[in-house]
Amino acid sequence: MTARLADILRAARHDLFVGREAERALLMDALRAPEPPFHVLVVHGPGGVGKTALLHEYLQLCQQEGACATYLDARHLEPTPDAVLRALADAFGLPAPTPVLEALAERVERHVLLLDTGERLAPLDGWLRETLLPQLPARMLLVLAGRDPPPPAWRSDPGWRALTRTVALRNLTPEESCRYLRLRAVPPAQHAAVLDFTHGHPLALSLVADSAAQHERERAFDPGTEPDVIRALLERFAEIAGVDPARRGALEAAAQVRVVTEPLLAAMLGLADAHDLFAWLRSLSFMEAGPFGLFPHDLVRDALALDLRWRNPDLYDELHQRARGYYAARLQRTQGAEQQRVLFDYVYLHRHNPVVRPFLEWQESGAAVGETPASPADVDALVAMVRRHEGDASARLAAHWLARQPHNALLFRDPAGAPSGFMLALALRELDDAGRGADPATRAATDHLARHAPLRAGEQATLFRYWMDREGYQAVSAVQSRIFVAIVRHYLVTPGLAFTFFPCADPDFWAPMLAYADIGRLPEADFVVGDRRYGMYGHDWRVVSPTAWLALLARRETGTTPSTAQAAPTDRLLVLSEPEFVGAVRDALRRWSERDALRTSPLLRSRMVAERAGGATGDAERVAVLRALVREAAAALRAAPRHARLADVLHHAYFRPAPSQERAAELLYMSFSTFRRHLKAAVGAVTAQLWRWELDGPPPADAADPAARAGTSVGTDAVGGGPT
Repeated sequence: MTARLADILRAARHDLFVGREAERALLMDALRAPEPPFHVLVVHGPGGVGKTALLHEYLQLCQQEGACATYLDARHLEPTPDAVLRALADAFGLPAPTPVLEALAERVERHVLLLDTGERLAPLDGWLRETLLPQLPARMLLVLAGRDPPPPAWRSDPGWRALTRTVALRNLTPEESCRYLRLRAVPPAQHAAVLDFTHGHPLALSLVADSAAQHERERAFDPGTEPDVIRALLERFAEIAGVDPARRGALEAAAQVRVVTEPLLAAMLGLADAHDLFAWLRSLSFMEAGPFGLFPHDLVRDALALDLRWRNPDLYDELHQRARGYYAARLQRTQGAEQQRVLFDYVYLHRHNPVVRPFLEWQESGAAVGETPASPADVDALVAMVRRHEGDASARLAAHWLARQPHNALLFRDPAGAPSGFMLALALRELDDAGRGADPATRAATDHLARHAPLRAGEQATLFRYWMDREGYQAVSAVQSRIFVAIVRHYLVTPGLAFTFFPCADPDFWAPMLAYADIGRLPEADFVVGDRRYGMYGHDWRVVSPTAWLALLARRETGTTPSTAQAAPTDRLLVLSEPEFVGAVRDALRRWSERDALRTSPLLRSRMVAERAGGATGDAERVAVLRALVREAAAALRAAPRHARLADVLHHAYFRPAPSQERAAELLYMSFSTFRRHLKAAVGAVTAQLWRWELDGPPPADAADPAARAGTSVGTDAVGGGPT
């Protein structure tokens, strides 16, 4: 017989079909069984995941097994009983006006009905379940493919629950994806980049293969330069096409973050209430619910994010800025594991930066690697981990430090509870001379501090002495990504943190990532243990504070600052010694009522002012911040009854000065010698409080006492005004 075009088309589809072994075996077993083991097979998954391709493969399998099969696509049907019955009559070749259900009930041969785009028939679910399907012959098997899983009524009915099988169709595995790309003649050099973008999504793989064939490129695939591929993908996600602007905005916001919650969505969209939009997102087939919120399937997320960044970069930046603001506020209100999750969400905003993306595993689903402080029972396993990757000499040092600073070891566990990696953050201040000299790493770090960045009273320095994954050591992994987030948390919450050291077994590999993070190479602090040389990186947090550091990363995140650029001069701080700081505070108080005098104060480039000022870099803004901080420190005196007189002395000496200190003493009904003694104590108390804020960071502005903020405007204080 002459071959039909339909046969050639079916063969072409079959030749390019890869994977789905379990799904194919499920149908084959049903076709070969004497009686069907189930009567309804529901295949569900998001758009483009390959449902239609699987149904066409099922047609091929039915032909091989000699079973009759009929394919029907519901996208061409009106969702009414009459339309469905007419379509069935046409598909089975029944002449009008033959009663469809009666005719089908008389059939005795094995028959498979393949119904595609089943979500179109959702309004008919009750009729299908209660009227149509019960009247089909017992030897007929219905395969129903759609975006959504069966409604709850199918699962709650014992009968249908026993007769139905459900398959959630997922993306192809990396091996299956590469096999498909080879069949499509995509150059092997492009496979890694294609898989990184498509995540094995069949439609995306097909579109990328088409693009590669059309352009005949040998260069690596870059989705950022393929707006046509992104547009074609988004057009094929029917749930996205044509939505109103509010819903489109909700989708684009959800695509930027790791997981989205109602409060986060409201913050990103500038809404008081995002409940309805969140509920709509939750209803979409490509959205999944994790323990901490909703997240899109990987491909949908990447396609939406890349499309927005290409189409509307200003909105892309704005959404990131609002997400950062939300996370920054959450960091102030959380601690422990919850704070760690917020930080991971914060870091996740950097995932599309080409420098960062290769160095972190993002875990979009929200599944976390468990982390706990190390216990004595874990020490042997951690030492063995070090011995495996770094040798005996390093293992002996690890045992030494785990015995002396076990509280500074953070352990990561796998789902079975076994150690899967760890980090040991040595507090260098806790080491005596013998301890510093016992390890080449601590010796190199402390020597560097002594030569280049001496610690001031109350300051801390940390050496991240060990960090590793049980299997991958210091390679990119889920544990390594969690370690990096834990390190960022250490930067932000450690009181008095002045300097951190980060050693790497392969410093060149990590150079791009650490340069992006403004962690500088310190080759003079490299060290050797056993037969291995380790490269040292470090950061002086007194020069670029955590707040300025986060601002720098925010600019790099969306590409507005080159990843290798230095922090701006306004971000770089003065590292004042304690005597220099005390002198600057006393000078600021003495010159408090002189207009513009504080514009030359070195305190304007102190950590406490920079962190409170946030992004403000002008002298006027920083003078206002300095005045506010001094006032808040003075207000703390008034809050303690036994120090209230000290606050009065400061007020009449500096904030609203009397004509002379003798006159100030008279106003307070005290002798001049008592006034001078109280003034010295008041200045000392205010300076001590400001020094603590310089080392540890100031409290948030909204945490300050309202009375302390009174009169902090430049216009009032510049002329000596203030509360009486």
